[in-house]
Amino acid sequence: MKKEKFTYEKSGVNINAADNFVKFISSISPKNKGKKKFQNIGGFGSISNIPNDIKRPKIVACTDGVGTKVEIANTLNKYDTIGIDLVAMSVNDLIVQGAKPLLFLDYISINKINLKKLKSILKGIVKGCKISNCELVGGETAEMPGTYENGKFDIAGFAVGVVDGNKILDKKNIKKNDLILAIPSSGIHSNGYSLVRYVLKKKKINLKIKIYSQRNS
Repeated sequence: MKKEKFTYEKSGVNINAADNFVKFISSISPKNKGKKKFQNIGGFGSISNIPNDIKRPKIVACTDGVGTKVEIANTLNKYDTIGIDLVAMSVNDLIVQGAKPLLFLDYISINKINLKKLKSILKGIVKGCKISNCELVGGETAEMPGTYENGKFDIAGFAVGVVDGNKILDKKNIKKNDLILAIPSSGIHSNGYSLVRYVLKKKKINLKIKIYSQRNS
C-alpha cells in the first residue's frame, strides 16, 4: 500500500509564498542612518526602545481594523490605500489621548497568499506609518484556506504610543462651554462601511431600474 505524503501545500498553505512576502517586507522597510528600523524580521517579536525624553512615560496601546471596507477593496480591486486606513484607525485612538504613536504591527489573514495583493496592502500600511510618524515593527500573515472564500481577506492593526503622565487627555477635563474644533475629513474612511455599501447597493439598483424604465418608455 502506497503511503500518501502529507504537506502544508496540499492542505492549501504555501510556505514559500509566505517566505517571499517576508522578504518583500524586509526590502521596503525604512532605513535610518544605514540601519533598518524594522528589526528582527521573521522572529517572534520586535524589540524597540521607549523614548528617553519623556519624564513620566505612560504606554498607550490599541487595536482596530477597517471593517467591511475590505469588501470595497475587493469590489474595486484596489488595495494600495486600505492599509493607510488601517494605520489611521489605531493611531487616531492614540492621539486623542495625547499619545505620540511609536510602533505599529499588522495582521493579514487571507484564504490564499496572493503576493500582488499583499504587497499592495503593505505599501499602504507603510505609507500610513510614514504619515503618522510611527514605525512598522512587525506583523503576521496567515494563510487560512477554508476559512475565507476565494479572494477574501481581513486585516487588523495594533499600535503602541507613549504620553507623559501629566499630558494625558482625559474626558473628565472637558467642561461646559469648551470650544470644539472640527477638522474636515478627506473622505469616508473605515467606520460605517456596512451602511455605505448598503447605500451604494441601493443606488445601483435604483440606477438600473431608472435606465430600464427609460429604455422601455
